[in-house]
Amino acid sequence: MPYFKQSVSVEALRAENVAKTYHSHGAPVVEALKGVSLKLSRGERIALLGRNGAGKTTFLRISSTLLLPSSGSLEVFGNDVVAHPEKVRPLIAVVPQEGKPFFHLTPRDQVYAYLRARGIDRATAKERAAEALGQMGLDEVADMMTITLSGGQKQRVMVATVIATKAPLLFLDEPTIGMDPFARREVWESMRKLTREGSTILLTTHYLDEAESLSQRLYVIEGGRVLVEGTAASIKQQVGGTLKVSVTDGEKLREQLSTFGEIVSDGGTVNLITGPDRINEIMALAVNAGLAATVGPVTLEEAFLKLVGRSIDEDEG
Repeated sequence: MPYFKQSVSVEALRAENVAKTYHSHGAPVVEALKGVSLKLSRGERIALLGRNGAGKTTFLRISSTLLLPSSGSLEVFGNDVVAHPEKVRPLIAVVPQEGKPFFHLTPRDQVYAYLRARGIDRATAKERAAEALGQMGLDEVADMMTITLSGGQKQRVMVATVIATKAPLLFLDEPTIGMDPFARREVWESMRKLTREGSTILLTTHYLDEAESLSQRLYVIEGGRVLVEGTAASIKQQVGGTLKVSVTDGEKLREQLSTFGEIVSDGGTVNLITGPDRINEIMALAVNAGLAATVGPVTLEEAFLKLVGRSIDEDEG
């Protein structure tokens, strides 16, 4: 299949100031994207993080030729997404948010038919369908009608359909939503295998443990803009430190604790982000006040909360 051959371009995807504005008669203008710039090198796994309404899905729809941008430029392996979508589409595969397999097909038929529609020969399509279904733990239900499957199993069928393409660039919008922890990890390992083989993956997720474990770099999108970019470790560092000290009933020490770093949450327990060089002083302060304190690593969720100001589970509003 010659159309699976990648361009010599180093970057799988390059976006420059991509914006999307919606105009509706009698309604306020909606700016879904306000100039997003990012790039993916070949073989990378990149996660877009952001709350609902932040612009992640809009960006993925534009990147996968399903939606036109209002301005900006975007290339996939050197091909302009707007000017030459016919060159881009054979190079990509998409798991859409809330996508569903055809209810009247079996998982095996679903994957096989999709691969055949992409021009893959019968023998290869049959082999890849079996391999992808096995990777997703779907062997036992591979020949059952999809309508009889659970929501998590249907989502695994969607992921199997896309990873079976082995396309150079995969877009995965909330790919593990509704899956149990074991199924999520099967998806993770499949993604790692694909990038080892040369594919590039751009995914969105609300599971911050998934983003931290799976992605090599992260882009945090807020209000249609890229707020911060980097590895999980570097993003944690940007919020003031790598360690979190939790002081139970520490409100009376809040002002003093704030001189050691960043307070990341309110309530009876005061959580403080700081560096290792201040730990002894902080612990001594808590002990002298008769308070219990614990030390642990900063999580990506806590870094996100500090950067954005709200939990990833809260809608854009």
